[in-house]
This record gives sequence, C-alpha cells and structure tokens, in this order.
Amino acid sequence: MTKPAAILLAGPTASGKSSLALKLAQALGGVIINADSMQVYRDLRIITARPTPAEEQALPHRLYGHVDAAENYSVGRWCVDAAAALAEAERVGQLPILVGGTGLYFKALTRGLAAVPPIPAEMRAMVRARLKAEGIAPLHAELQARDPDGARQLMPNDRSRVTRALEVVLATGRPLADWHRHGMKPALDADHAVKIFLAAERAALYRHIDERFDWMLVSGALEEVRALAARGLDPALPAMKAHGVPWLIRHLNGEITLDEAAEGGKRDTRRYTKRQGTWFRHQLPEFAWVPPADAEAALHAALRA
Repeated sequence: MTKPAAILLAGPTASGKSSLALKLAQALGGVIINADSMQVYRDLRIITARPTPAEEQALPHRLYGHVDAAENYSVGRWCVDAAAALAEAERVGQLPILVGGTGLYFKALTRGLAAVPPIPAEMRAMVRARLKAEGIAPLHAELQARDPDGARQLMPNDRSRVTRALEVVLATGRPLADWHRHGMKPALDADHAVKIFLAAERAALYRHIDERFDWMLVSGALEEVRALAARGLDPALPAMKAHGVPWLIRHLNGEITLDEAAEGGKRDTRRYTKRQGTWFRHQLPEFAWVPPADAEAALHAALRA
C-alpha cells in the first residue's frame, strides 16, 4: 500500500494498543487519535488507562480527555471531531493512527452514520423504565418482532444498543438500518487505510486485565472515582458506567469491600473483551487479526506493500 490515509489500530481492552501506537507514531511521524468511547472523558484518566501526561506531551495525541463526564458524548460527535483531527493531520503532514476498542467508532468513520432524528425524551424514558423493570430479554424480543434484521445484528444482552434500536423503531416507525441511507458520510476511505485488530491470547489478556486494574488502584483510580461520584451525576451517563466505576462507587458507599469492587471491575472488563472480539468479527471483517507480538512487524510490512 502506498501512502495510506491512516492506520486503524483496534483490539480488546488491555491488548497493548496504546503502547504500539506510541511506537508507530514515533517511527512514522504520526498523530495518535483516540477511538475509545471512555477515554474521551477528562474525569477518567486512570480508570480508563488513558495515555499519561508525559506520553501526550512526547507525541501528538488528539481526542483524549476532551469531554466532560456530565456530557453524553455520541458516536456522531466523535465522527465530527475525528474528521477534524484527520483534516488537521493531512494539513501538517502527519500520519493519523486511530487507536481504540470502540468498534462503532471505526464503523461510523469508514461507513458513515445514520441520520436518526432526535428521539423524544418521553420515549427514551419509557424504554429505560421497561429495561429496569423487565430486563433486556423482553426488549430484545420486541425488537425482533419490529426489526428482525436489526435484532439479528445485535447481541441479545447488549443493553445499550438493543434499547437504542428499539427506541428508534418505536419513535420513528422505521428500523435503524433504514436511516443509514441518509446521514453522515464516511470520513475515511477504509480501502486506503491499514486495518489491524490485536488478537490477544485470552489467558494472557485476562492476566493483563487483572494486573492493570490492580495498577490502576495503586495509581489513584479510587480517588479519581471518588471525585467523579462527588459530582452527583446521572448514573446513566456513559462516564458513570466505565468499567470499574460502578463497582468502586459501591465500595465508596460502603456496600462492598475494595477487593469485591476490584473483582467486579476485572470481571466486567474480561466479559467486555469477549464482546469486542465478536463484534469486530461480524461487523468489521476487513480488519486483519494479528497477535500483539507480531503486530508491529505486520503493520510495517503493510506500509511497505
């Protein structure tokens, strides 16, 4: 590939994406652009394993910690911000390296985004009340009845996307897929990008997740979450649901021990990595799956091709 438009570096949480991105940016004169939906929040540097201040100063980083936790930052807003970061990289001659584990960000960037009209607040509240009272299974069943194609593309226990798809079909009378014909165009041509998914071995990945969570606690994650909890934000906000945050808040409230909170956070993260892999395999099959130890060599080979 001659002069790729970008490197798209994806993979599960704790698979080594950030350290690899740093090596690539240094070697290739690149700018690292965040594609992780939790690392956008400025309140959550430690618990989301954002790059350190020293790393951000050493090499150019974009879209890290630029959003307040009180905001419900959407994939649409990220696309706008990412498009601006890509344009700036092109202007100054930097190779964009988009790194993260949020598959929907990569998909929207390379395939565009549906132009879904705003969902009435009362509809959103009704669906969320049903989710709390009934659980996710009845909502997924209703989505299957109203939007069978959309339901088939979602994992039945994906609370956020199932409720979103149901809200759309209930509020508009049209499945979410229908809205994809109109909307935000892709900001990046995927055919002109190198696309890698770090296929970490599961046992090693789980070990790294556990070790990293312990490191987070030693590095001040509990104090970070304490400051976030003190703001009294809506617990339904994305930042309040970052892995480990609800468990550490329960500990701070005296409901569970720190060890129990840590194990809950680790368990949630391990489960999430399984969903990440499944999502990428089905939704973005064009990504090449490469073991982390081989990824740097594979990327350089792809750039030389």
